[in-house]
Amino acid sequence: MRGMMKLSFAAHDLGLTSPFGLLKISSSWADVKSIESSPTVRVTEAFFGGVEARVFESTAEGKEQSLKRGVVYYHGGGWTVGSIKMEGYHLQCMAMAEELNAVVISIEYRLAPDARFPDQYNDAFQAAKHIMTAEVLSRYSIDPKRVAVSGDSAGGNLAAAVAQQMALDSSIPIKFKLQALVYPALQALDFNTPSCQQNADVPILYKPVLARFWLEYLNGEQKLVPALLANNHMALDLGQEIAAAKAKIDWTKLLPVAFHKNYKPVVPLHGDPKLLEKLPGLLDVRAAPLLAETEALKSVPPAYIMTCEHDVLRDDGLMYATRLEEAGVDVNVDHYEDGFHGCLSFAFGPVTFSVGKRSFGNYIHWLKKNL
Repeated sequence: MRGMMKLSFAAHDLGLTSPFGLLKISSSWADVKSIESSPTVRVTEAFFGGVEARVFESTAEGKEQSLKRGVVYYHGGGWTVGSIKMEGYHLQCMAMAEELNAVVISIEYRLAPDARFPDQYNDAFQAAKHIMTAEVLSRYSIDPKRVAVSGDSAGGNLAAAVAQQMALDSSIPIKFKLQALVYPALQALDFNTPSCQQNADVPILYKPVLARFWLEYLNGEQKLVPALLANNHMALDLGQEIAAAKAKIDWTKLLPVAFHKNYKPVVPLHGDPKLLEKLPGLLDVRAAPLLAETEALKSVPPAYIMTCEHDVLRDDGLMYATRLEEAGVDVNVDHYEDGFHGCLSFAFGPVTFSVGKRSFGNYIHWLKKNL
């Protein structure tokens, strides 16, 4: 994967592809070419709010007539790569539907560079809004009181943002019961949290690659990577708006002390005010759910948040858990000392890890118990 990333970036530097163009092509080799159902799960394709999706319906014997749990799922991939067709996500959703006796709807939102923020968010929200109607839920025999929104990595970002907006939108009568966020990306202001400093060169998501993904999503130039990594966009001289946002991601106050370790905040004295002009999405709560106001967080559903020790995004999830708890929301943090970014996807073949199987099992257990 590291080799393919380097090839992809080199091809971009030569003007041949987008930054993740070759990676996108290589990942498509793992797509499931057909949508064959299994004896216990029926797989179909559909559109919700104009957005493509794949529907996995449990057909467990003797339970066809009963209302089922529902899960709206957003795949990861930095808003740039990945697909509902990838074998890993296809197998994951099959297993979720079977284990939970549920209907799992996996959303195929648009990707960069063809789509930029807020396109991915808009796709995610419109699909969820359409699914959470009495007509659609009845069509798939989903219990309107037992629907969760979930996603991993960039998909966890979309799930958190959608959960916030769905909770706040008074025109939507049916709400999500739960949100389940798997190593979510929740902010792009501080690229020097303890987990970013500790895991900068740890597979699968390296810190410079994280910055590249954010720039692709927010329609920024890749030459801005060094500025983001130096936190030049959150310097002390950039005014009150940045200061207010920084208070919501202050890891010195939001992270449990054990995760501070020996790391220090990186806050330059002088920054580049033009960065915020070039990347307005940095301060948009739809792109960075961790920046939501406390009053908004009070209305979101109970949360499950998976974090991994060897992951640059570890502290995003842990800080969000603290902010949700401070807002009075029930939160279950599921932390893996031997976990790494993307580990849940390694619960399935062709390559598996014990932490992948363990994390997926616990994720399913929590959903089964609470949904």
